[in-house]
Amino acid sequence: MSTLNITLIQLRGMIGLTVLHQGEDYQVIEVLEQSTELVLMKLQHATMIQANQHGDAHRRVPHTVTIPVLTADRAELHPSFLALDLH
Repeated sequence: MSTLNITLIQLRGMIGLTVLHQGEDYQVIEVLEQSTELVLMKLQHATMIQANQHGDAHRRVPHTVTIPVLTADRAELHPSFLALDLH
Protein backbone atom coordinates (compact mmCIF):
# COMPACT_ATOMS: atom_id res chain seq x y z
CA MET A 1 0.00 0.00 0.00
CA SER A 2 0.99 3.60 -0.51
CA THR A 3 1.80 5.85 2.38
CA LEU A 4 -0.25 8.94 3.02
CA ASN A 5 0.77 11.83 0.76
CA ILE A 6 -2.52 13.48 -0.27
CA THR A 7 -4.12 16.66 1.05
CA LEU A 8 -7.72 17.87 1.24
CA ILE A 9 -6.83 20.53 -1.33
CA GLN A 10 -5.75 17.79 -3.75
CA LEU A 11 -8.93 15.83 -3.03
CA ARG A 12 -11.11 18.91 -3.62
CA GLY A 13 -9.26 19.34 -6.93
CA MET A 14 -10.67 15.96 -7.98
CA ILE A 15 -14.26 17.26 -7.92
CA GLY A 16 -15.61 17.08 -11.44
CA LEU A 17 -13.17 14.42 -12.63
CA THR A 18 -14.46 11.26 -14.29
CA VAL A 19 -13.16 8.03 -12.78
CA LEU A 20 -13.62 4.35 -13.50
CA HIS A 21 -14.91 2.48 -10.43
CA GLN A 22 -15.58 -1.26 -10.70
CA GLY A 23 -15.83 -1.00 -14.49
CA GLU A 24 -18.35 1.88 -14.48
CA ASP A 25 -17.90 5.60 -15.20
CA TYR A 26 -18.47 7.89 -12.21
CA GLN A 27 -17.89 11.57 -11.56
CA VAL A 28 -16.39 12.87 -8.31
CA ILE A 29 -19.04 15.20 -6.90
CA GLU A 30 -17.98 15.83 -3.28
CA VAL A 31 -15.28 15.33 -0.66
CA LEU A 32 -16.41 14.33 2.83
CA GLU A 33 -13.74 15.93 4.97
CA GLN A 34 -14.66 14.41 8.35
CA SER A 35 -14.40 10.83 7.12
CA THR A 36 -11.98 11.60 4.25
CA GLU A 37 -14.11 10.02 1.53
CA LEU A 38 -14.97 10.82 -2.07
CA VAL A 39 -18.58 10.82 -3.21
CA LEU A 40 -18.99 9.47 -6.74
CA MET A 41 -22.07 9.77 -8.97
CA LYS A 42 -22.70 7.16 -11.66
CA LEU A 43 -22.79 8.72 -15.13
CA GLN A 44 -24.83 6.15 -17.08
CA HIS A 45 -28.38 7.34 -16.30
CA ALA A 46 -28.63 4.96 -13.36
CA THR A 47 -31.06 6.17 -10.76
CA MET A 48 -32.27 4.75 -7.50
CA ILE A 49 -35.37 5.50 -5.50
CA GLN A 50 -34.77 7.79 -2.55
CA ALA A 51 -37.00 7.30 0.47
CA ASN A 52 -38.40 10.19 2.47
CA GLN A 53 -38.11 10.44 6.26
CA HIS A 54 -40.97 7.95 6.65
CA GLY A 55 -39.40 5.33 4.41
CA ASP A 56 -41.82 5.89 1.53
CA ALA A 57 -40.58 6.08 -2.06
CA HIS A 58 -40.09 9.75 -2.78
CA ARG A 59 -38.08 10.42 -5.95
CA ARG A 60 -35.45 9.05 -8.31
CA VAL A 61 -31.92 10.27 -7.74
CA PRO A 62 -28.57 9.47 -9.39
CA HIS A 63 -26.77 6.44 -7.97
CA THR A 64 -23.92 7.53 -5.68
CA VAL A 65 -21.20 5.71 -3.77
CA THR A 66 -18.62 6.80 -1.23
CA ILE A 67 -15.02 5.69 -1.49
CA PRO A 68 -12.73 5.93 1.55
CA VAL A 69 -9.47 7.71 0.81
CA LEU A 70 -7.65 6.50 3.93
CA THR A 71 -7.45 3.18 5.75
CA ALA A 72 -9.11 2.81 9.18
CA ASP A 73 -5.88 3.75 10.96
CA ARG A 74 -5.57 6.80 8.64
CA ALA A 75 -1.94 5.91 7.93
CA GLU A 76 -2.23 4.74 4.32
CA LEU A 77 -4.30 5.30 1.20
CA HIS A 78 -7.26 2.91 1.02
CA PRO A 79 -7.13 0.16 -1.67
CA SER A 80 -10.53 1.29 -3.02
CA PHE A 81 -9.17 4.79 -3.58
CA LEU A 82 -6.03 3.44 -5.20
CA ALA A 83 -8.16 1.27 -7.50
CA LEU A 84 -9.94 4.32 -9.03
CA ASP A 85 -8.89 4.84 -12.63
CA LEU A 86 -8.82 8.54 -13.59
CA HIS A 87 -9.86 9.35 -17.18
